Amino acid sequence: MADKSNRQLSMKRIGVNKTNARIFGIIAGASFLVVFFLVASYSLFGELTFRNQVIKEKKTAVTQLKKNVESSNKLVRSYQIFASANSNFIGGSSAGIGAQDGSNPKIALDALPSKYDFPALTASLEKLASEQQVEIDAITGSDDEVAQTGQSSNSPAPVEMPFEIKLTGDYATTQKALDAFDRSIRPIQIQTMQITGDQSKLNMTLTAKTFYQPEKTLKIRMKDIK
Repeated sequence: MADKSNRQLSMKRIGVNKTNARIFGIIAGASFLVVFFLVASYSLFGELTFRNQVIKEKKTAVTQLKKNVESSNKLVRSYQIFASANSNFIGGSSAGIGAQDGSNPKIALDALPSKYDFPALTASLEKLASEQQVEIDAITGSDDEVAQTGQSSNSPAPVEMPFEIKLTGDYATTQKALDAFDRSIRPIQIQTMQITGDQSKLNMTLTAKTFYQPEKTLKIRMKDIK
């Protein structure tokens, strides 16, 4: 009887152990599935958030691009009207060759060149002076072209170009030369003026400065979406 009871007890224990093992396996499997779904859900949520952010930024970029295209078309139309005017904005003829003549775009570019070009400045000064029938004795200044080469900015500002010019003429022609400098397409600021001689022959020395404006750069930025 004792052996029979021991066998029954052993069988019960084996049954309990199998049940416990089965329950443990079920719990372990369920835990694995829960952890897997949590990780997968977190990953999918992150991917969904990232894609929504990308879509949002793309929509913003498309909206801005449409505005840029519209602004560009308006700018082209305005430029065409500006360039095709018969009279320029300083009162000269668009088709003429005089000191006040030339198309509006040419005058705008001549007013503030995008390069530091001192030889071009001296040529312009010589042209202005010769048109007023005064003699140029000397034009001096600092040719800083090497140091200024390659200058550009997102918001460029005018850069000074100082110079000195010595002229010889009578009273009337030197007065006309001063008026020509004052009405020059390219802005000229006279800082000091020294005059010697008499009305028939005046020696005039001017220290002055003009300007150039470096090119504006257009930078396309790349944005990381996180």
